[in-house]
Amino acid sequence: MDVQLENDSGMYGDIKLFAGTGNRAVAEGISEYLNIPLSGRDIIEFPNENLWVRLHNSARGQDVYVIQSTSRPVHRNLMELLIMLQTLRLDSAGRVTAVIPYLCYTRSDKKDKPRVPITARLIADMIEIAGADRYMTLDMHAGQIQGFFSIPGDVLTAFHILSDHLHNLLPSMKDPVVLTVDLGFAKKGRNLAAELDIPIAFIEKRRMASDNPAEALTLIGDTQDRDVIIVDDEVDTGGSMSQAAHLAKEHGGQTIYSCFVHPVFSPPAIKRLANAPIDRLITTKSIPIPPEDLKTLKDNMKVEIMDISSLLGEVIRRAHLGKSVGAMFDE
Repeated sequence: MDVQLENDSGMYGDIKLFAGTGNRAVAEGISEYLNIPLSGRDIIEFPNENLWVRLHNSARGQDVYVIQSTSRPVHRNLMELLIMLQTLRLDSAGRVTAVIPYLCYTRSDKKDKPRVPITARLIADMIEIAGADRYMTLDMHAGQIQGFFSIPGDVLTAFHILSDHLHNLLPSMKDPVVLTVDLGFAKKGRNLAAELDIPIAFIEKRRMASDNPAEALTLIGDTQDRDVIIVDDEVDTGGSMSQAAHLAKEHGGQTIYSCFVHPVFSPPAIKRLANAPIDRLITTKSIPIPPEDLKTLKDNMKVEIMDISSLLGEVIRRAHLGKSVGAMFDE
């Protein structure tokens, strides 16, 4: 879908879109949605691994959006984002917005042990100091991270996209039930279940010792002879998702759907998911999946990757024009 902006009067100058190397496909999708080409830039890595950025044209006085996921390689992608933000600030851009489909370090959101950092707060400070006037991101792991930013932003959710897709699949499902991977995701899981008008079940996880990972112990709810939609915000190493799939199957689950926003897929996630009793995996393009990993998943299950470009593109359009973003979601 192309969106024409020629006759629209923005609060700043014209929209300029810049993309890092972290998620080129989403950047190109946003560009296509807005019918605005990606602006040229050079990103060069020197032999000492230092990065250098140069804009092909001036962004002075313009409304600029820098599109960059901070997934692996995390520190390369993060530094690209920060350097591009500073480059645009020094070029006197009118307003600079960091568009970050996946924001790194969001699990480090509190000081839960002595002598540890709150890295999510550090990342927020770095983005602001580098030159961002606003930020835009999807489904952060913890809502309180919004409070770490002193600049305004739009924290969006892709669950509207996922729920629309699941709505289309419901007629082919047998007595479906939403299953959350742990109690911490219960609220979002309940909202999804309410939107789909189906029941919900939960997995209780406990940490048996302070230095051991949490393990799935109990399934609370009814999955017997039902299709099960397992939901989470992201899949990192795949432990919680694969445990949930095995537990759902042990409790009589039929077709198992794995549904989440961010495919982080740190090793050994692909192996775990491929060996889990998952029939259908549904995620988004917030993080690019390497072709070899995607092939492994497709060899073991049906894989569907939802595009988020139109969502981000529409929010960029509304931010540029000073229109409500909440109205997109009836909020």
